[in-house]
Amino acid sequence: MSSGTDPVSSRLADRRAAASRWYADSALAGVALGSIAVLVGATLLQVSFGAFPLTLGEAWGADFDPEVVFSTAAWRAFLLGGNIPEWFTPQQHIVWNIRLPRILVGVLVGANLAVSGAIFQIITRNELASPYILGVSDGAGLVVLVVLTAFSELLPFVPVLAALGGGAAFLLVYIIAWKNGTSPVRLVLAGVIVGTVFGSVQRALFFFIDNLSTVMSAQAWLSGTLLNTDWGEVRIALPFTVTQELDVLALGEVTVDSLGMPVEKMWFTVAGIAVLSTAATIAVAGLIGFVGLIVPHIVRNVVGGDSRRLLAGCLFLGPALLVGADVGARLALSPIQLPVGIITGLVGGPYFLYLMRKTENLGDV
Repeated sequence: MSSGTDPVSSRLADRRAAASRWYADSALAGVALGSIAVLVGATLLQVSFGAFPLTLGEAWGADFDPEVVFSTAAWRAFLLGGNIPEWFTPQQHIVWNIRLPRILVGVLVGANLAVSGAIFQIITRNELASPYILGVSDGAGLVVLVVLTAFSELLPFVPVLAALGGGAAFLLVYIIAWKNGTSPVRLVLAGVIVGTVFGSVQRALFFFIDNLSTVMSAQAWLSGTLLNTDWGEVRIALPFTVTQELDVLALGEVTVDSLGMPVEKMWFTVAGIAVLSTAATIAVAGLIGFVGLIVPHIVRNVVGGDSRRLLAGCLFLGPALLVGADVGARLALSPIQLPVGIITGLVGGPYFLYLMRKTENLGDV
């Protein structure tokens, strides 16, 4: 009997692998196109409706007005800061300086939260992992809330301070979870402990605030909101890149060790990307829940567990979900505007309950 591989079986395996890749790529294309369609529709609604209503023609005319699109002065003001050109019409000002930045911030925040959640799920091999469950959001949020309520002179440094707070919280979670190594369950339990403690400290801070305006501002921020965002927030919530080593990390530490990759160093490097992304979103939009938890679940169910496809799908679906939720938060009870975090919670909670009831082995990736 020959010890070599059967050529027929090998060809069949290759065909199955090719068909699987084709299906995953097609599914990813479907996620991307569907997300783009939702995002375009939400953008149409966002730029057209509000206290100063515009027709679709006026809104899109202002969006694609060559005077703005090809104006170096306008883009210098948008991207580098400064005064908006005086020749802006009221329609151009409303679309380009008020409504469009809100959409762009929603796109960046949605992408950051979704990809951060996917990264945490990959490196911990746990579908329950997310910036909130692992304590990152509460650590960053506590620092930002302290700045908002007591050290307003440090507001320009909020993104850096939020990153330090989130990183410190994640390191604390890792230390608590460590016992001759870590496990997905121990990381999640440690994250819940750290998040609960930091959340309690956040609520306690309200008893020391005398200014009602500060209380209302902090409360809106804790709920997660895109209200009053502008180009300054766009400049903070910058997009980011991830490393291709995520696929290797998803194989598990034993396999990674056999390949000679420094597991802990790579683990913390990739986690650092997710922490920075989460901190950027918290600095500009507050505590928006469930996006980093449910978007990776949805994408994984469609495109499979390959990390590159998962991250690519999250980059599309995260913005579509958050901008769509923000449209609902802004227009559902107009003229009252709800924080977008309330909408994501109302959508994410029932979905996660459905997922929990449907899936037997929820937790392991």
